[in-house]
Amino acid sequence: MNIINRRSFLFAISAMLSANALACTNFIVGKNASTDGSVMCTYNADDYGMFTGLCHYAAGSHQKGSKREIIDYDTHASHGFIPEAPFTYNVIGNINEYQVSVGETTYGGRTEMTDSTGIIDYGSLMYLALQRARNAREAIKVMTTLAETYGYNSEGETFTICDPNEAWIMEMMGCGGDKKQKVVWVAVRIPDNAICGHANQSRIGCFSKYNTEVLTSKNVIKFAREKGWYTGKDKDFSWKDTYAKPDFEGRRFCDARVWSFFNHYKNMSAWLPWALGKDADAEDMPLWIEPDRKLSLKDLENDMRDHYENTPLSVADSTDIGGGIWEMPYRPTPLVYEVDGKKYFNERPTSTQQTGFTYIAQLRSWLPREIGGVLWFGNDDPNMVAYTPVYCANTTQPECYNTPGADAVTFSDKNAFWVCNWVSNMTYPRYNMLFPSVKAVRDSLEKSYFKEQADIEKEALAKLKGSREEGVSYLTAYSCKKGNEMITRWRQLAYYLIVKYNDMVIKPEENGVFKRTATGIGERVTRPGYPKDYARQLIKQTGGKYAYPEIKK
Repeated sequence: MNIINRRSFLFAISAMLSANALACTNFIVGKNASTDGSVMCTYNADDYGMFTGLCHYAAGSHQKGSKREIIDYDTHASHGFIPEAPFTYNVIGNINEYQVSVGETTYGGRTEMTDSTGIIDYGSLMYLALQRARNAREAIKVMTTLAETYGYNSEGETFTICDPNEAWIMEMMGCGGDKKQKVVWVAVRIPDNAICGHANQSRIGCFSKYNTEVLTSKNVIKFAREKGWYTGKDKDFSWKDTYAKPDFEGRRFCDARVWSFFNHYKNMSAWLPWALGKDADAEDMPLWIEPDRKLSLKDLENDMRDHYENTPLSVADSTDIGGGIWEMPYRPTPLVYEVDGKKYFNERPTSTQQTGFTYIAQLRSWLPREIGGVLWFGNDDPNMVAYTPVYCANTTQPECYNTPGADAVTFSDKNAFWVCNWVSNMTYPRYNMLFPSVKAVRDSLEKSYFKEQADIEKEALAKLKGSREEGVSYLTAYSCKKGNEMITRWRQLAYYLIVKYNDMVIKPEENGVFKRTATGIGERVTRPGYPKDYARQLIKQTGGKYAYPEIKK
């Protein structure tokens, strides 16, 4: 019996969020909607207390009769074994050597549909598909066949499934332990000139009316009829209205992220009432839109860093004291809280402090697959990291994304998760004071990666013509080098921030060097005090308590 190494598999498990967190975001860009003709997809994996790295599964061949142990991503319990595939492909993170990328967000749906007897969970499906599929359609076939054969034991899930030519969104749910039916699912191809997104709310509606290719399980409508959940005509059947009807939280906390993404590329004011979530009669938001302009990789990086700026949902509003003195566009969790017996909520923008890892997959059909697929990867809130390039055929991870000894309760200054969190957690409470320094380093690194990309890939192409092994080794070494350079620069940033902004003051510098007096001591600091908007809010709240007395002479 050839059983996958349990320790390696558990590390891969740590790279995924708990289904109970319900806190992820995926954006999808068709090849004719991107500036360079690539298919692109994104993933923010959010959780509370999650420690994560960049997983790797080496390609391999397996003897007949070999078994694969299925270990649940949420509980780490073994669900049993399934037959191993004769051949499996190289996987690094959420991309494989054939430029297939799979992401997800959990939406839950009807609780009675969860099948506790099923063997396959959503996380296992993702990596099994990546190891066994050479394109998006094959990945859909792998995932649905496995779920239909062995049962699906997770809650309702939305998957992003992309390759260099096609982008798909698929939703899946179990059948509650039904002895004859294991799973229901629907997959919709996103038009090449469109963009799509999902963020923990089921997004597929009346799929018979979509002007695109749709694949479904044979029982997709039949099962709902048998349960008495749907009695209308087949052509009017809506997946989400039947299996996961959007409520206030599904719209305000989840669909609003997609609304904001769309709003960058098309006027979405007509669907703002839907995103706000309070109007029961609001017009439902479309599954995809055709953007007014094409999207670049840099656009998607900015979209993953979104705080609803310049919209009615913005958490970057300086008049809102929820961001503290230095106006951070972040809010504490939980999302819903209570004051004097009344419930209130926080907004849930795409960029959030609890992101464990983030990526943008760039999938390019015109290049050899070893070069065409790039996973731009970061190990914290995307607003607080530089996305580094990881090529899809890479055979090892940068040490900073796979650090021996580091875990959720063990800090390591060699580990990207911890060093990036070190910087971001210094920055959050003093956001508008410290963030400009973080942004400058972040943007400088990313600019350097973009500038190098064409030359690196030209050299890799030349090496691939000599031998595939040489080309893959070259790209692997490059990705590892960039990751290690990033964490070195991020450590320097951490040291700089503690010196520059110590004790809520600002030390002056010139040409990147802290200034000193003629006698060699540190130059006098600047004391910025309260930002004006916050000072006004403070005085409004405290009245004359802190009014300086007018002393008559």
